[in-house]
Amino acid sequence: MKKLIMVMLALSLFVPAFAATEEKAAGPKEFMVYLDKNAKDNHFIPSGWMGDYGDIKMNDQAADKPHAGTSSIQFIYSAKKAQNQGWAGIYWQNPSNNWGNKKGGFDLTGMTKVTFWARGAKGGEILQKVMVGGIKGTYPDTVSVEMGPIELTADWKQYTINLVGKDLSYVNGGFGWTVTADLNPEGCTFYIDDIKYEADPDLKPESKKQEDMPFYIYADRSTAKNHFIPSGWMGDYGDIKYDGSSKEDAYLGDTCIKIIYSGQGTQGARWAGIFWQNPANNWGNVDAGFDLSKTIKLTFWARGAKGGERIEEFKVGGIMGEFSDSDSATIGPVILNKEWTQYTIDLKGKDMSYIIGGFAWSTNVDNNPEGATFYLDEIKFE
Repeated sequence: MKKLIMVMLALSLFVPAFAATEEKAAGPKEFMVYLDKNAKDNHFIPSGWMGDYGDIKMNDQAADKPHAGTSSIQFIYSAKKAQNQGWAGIYWQNPSNNWGNKKGGFDLTGMTKVTFWARGAKGGEILQKVMVGGIKGTYPDTVSVEMGPIELTADWKQYTINLVGKDLSYVNGGFGWTVTADLNPEGCTFYIDDIKYEADPDLKPESKKQEDMPFYIYADRSTAKNHFIPSGWMGDYGDIKYDGSSKEDAYLGDTCIKIIYSGQGTQGARWAGIFWQNPANNWGNVDAGFDLSKTIKLTFWARGAKGGERIEEFKVGGIMGEFSDSDSATIGPVILNKEWTQYTIDLKGKDMSYIIGGFAWSTNVDNNPEGATFYLDEIKFE
């Protein structure tokens, strides 16, 4: 009898300890980025303003129809290109302004997704990307996932970023978004609410998908069909003026791209060009390539303001770095006509499984001593 009592006592001590261990192992079911203004459960700080940061206004206690609670975050993007970048965005970081130069971040192992609610002031506003992780530096994020473009509606809608199978052991860039002047030429106002990490055991991994064709680089201004950003300005970048919403005799739709090259040699390179990249300014340092394996060609329409303008090269792919393009192809030199003319870059036999540099052009002062003005439209993979 004494022996039985001792066994029962040991079990009574063991069971609570085991239950506590089991509860600890299960971990939290959610981790908030933003719940409400000054909510004690908020984590990360929207401090990482990027690109044309002067074009952004933020109100983190907007009381105009929040999705839940008392407030949401309102963002106003002017698209005035205050820093001459053509895009802007914000990262939520820990601690504030941490671009990987100091320890911070959270271990969010066990979380499988980020969910957030968003709406546009009018509907039709386009977020180029939303991101989780991706901050480099001495203390880099262990994860980098992007999703987009997203065309917002006037009503609240929930969006999900799948994180199944990702290493979330160190997350400093908890959440982020970018917008571009090309997709929102008149600016935009939008709202975000209830941003949180969640542990969903039923969520399956998101496989890398092959993009369907046609896959547009530029169809028209302000359309979610556009992919890649004309952010990779090269050579004498000060000699370039770029207008992604020109209405000067567009080939198709309302707008086309107008490019003015002065040929003044501002940076002393005697040549200039632009790469369309994903995401903005990605020279192979961000894992964000599209799988374009279904394509066999890239087509685009071009014309010169006068005719006779010489473009040395039109190009697909070829960006090298930690995350390099899987292949490249070029045509050129090309002497432009005054009338719209279609050009084709043959991609048959090319490995298009990973492309961050969607399209590029370059020209030089030797062949355009007085500069050149030319137009592009309907740039797409087929």
